[in-house]
Amino acid sequence: MPRTADHTARRTQIAEALVRVAARDGLHAVTMRSVATEAGISLRLVQYYFRTKTGLLLGALEHLEQQSHQRWAQRLAGLPDPPPPRAFVEAFLTEALPTDEPSRVFHLVGTSYAMLALTDPDLDTPSFAAGIDRHRTQLADALTRAAVYGELAPGIDPQQEAARLVALANGIGTSVLAGQQTTETAAELLRYHLDQLFPPQ
Repeated sequence: MPRTADHTARRTQIAEALVRVAARDGLHAVTMRSVATEAGISLRLVQYYFRTKTGLLLGALEHLEQQSHQRWAQRLAGLPDPPPPRAFVEAFLTEALPTDEPSRVFHLVGTSYAMLALTDPDLDTPSFAAGIDRHRTQLADALTRAAVYGELAPGIDPQQEAARLVALANGIGTSVLAGQQTTETAAELLRYHLDQLFPPQ
């Protein structure tokens, strides 16, 4: 009997090909044909799994979001349960740094999607916004625990600081991609900010 196609694996193959094209040539260079060529499959097969270019872009965005969840889960797995507040915040900020080729590609393509979504409402997906909101809530919870334990600097509002940390993480990652910061100088900047939030006891 013929082997049943693994549809999840095929969709992943196509999404990863799109990410490679976007990382190498820019998201504007992504077409159904360029992705098919990169994946080493026929254009017709790409069209079978993703009927439109928008559908293809959304499928790859979903793939990136899944990768983000996996990366974050792996980073948290290395921390105690529950993670100490400073360690949790530091893990979040460190995750924003493109420190190797896979993370550079992830941040580069993710940023490209965010910019494209500003002019293409079809890419402004609820799940993308929900992920940011979830991180902000997690950070606010960690900062609230730090305040209860007496670890947080006086006068810090956990909700406001959580929103600032999300903005800082986005900005610092982009500055590394743009060559304005190295990963080393960016890490120093993040440690400086952490020291303001969590002064020595």
